[in-house]
Amino acid sequence: MPADSSQTPDPATSRFYVTAVERAMAVLMAFDGMHRHLSLSQLAESTGLDVSAMQRFTHTLQALGYLRRDPQSKKFELTAKLLDFSNIYLSANEMLAKAMPYLQRLAQDTEEVVNLSVLDGTDMILISRIVSRNALNLNIHVGSRMPAFCTASGLAWLSALPEEEAEAVLQASDLVAHTQYTETSLPKIRKRLAQTRKNGYVHTGEEYRLGGVATAAAICDTQGRVQGAISVSVSKPRWNAPEDEKRYADLVIATCAAISTQRLTP
Repeated sequence: MPADSSQTPDPATSRFYVTAVERAMAVLMAFDGMHRHLSLSQLAESTGLDVSAMQRFTHTLQALGYLRRDPQSKKFELTAKLLDFSNIYLSANEMLAKAMPYLQRLAQDTEEVVNLSVLDGTDMILISRIVSRNALNLNIHVGSRMPAFCTASGLAWLSALPEEEAEAVLQASDLVAHTQYTETSLPKIRKRLAQTRKNGYVHTGEEYRLGGVATAAAICDTQGRVQGAISVSVSKPRWNAPEDEKRYADLVIATCAAISTQRLTP
């Protein structure tokens, strides 16, 4: 059964919640690959803030070094200083530090793309990616988001959660078909998670992006709580089933087990 969200207070209703911080983050999040340069009015429209408020936020973020304004077009863009946040996170991540030697060995053994992801809401976020010469998609990078319900890393992570927590994630997910192979039926996804718990790994084929197959397993801490998910991605022309499924499953499971034995703290 899904978790009862009515028992969990909304943090945004707390008296400690600072709305100004939320709005500043909304300004930064308005920029993406499709919107790299935005004017003051475009930012106001995107965030729902009025132009006067947007002037104050952009001025402050520019003064802090996170935004740059082009003197000709008058449009804003993000600066490289934002990477400081990702660098702090990656540097402080105990699991990533302990996993890196094993991820590198896995990439060498497979000569394929190796990913390490963590769950954020209903998405998996890449926190490490070792790209091989056989990579199918070079546009995926650290920080990329992918839905948990239809990706190998996501299914591996969900299978390692208590069932009620996994169910809560599924209930909150937008179960849309990204390809003709995407499974969107909740009963079938639940059945798949049960099978993944039994097998210790999951295999997906072209369910999020066409042309790629992946095998993934979960990394757990000393208390059995999932800390990450490792996946090996292979382009379909290089995939030789069922031999490759067993080979990659054995390698990924062994890698996750080796990292888990490094006494990851909860």
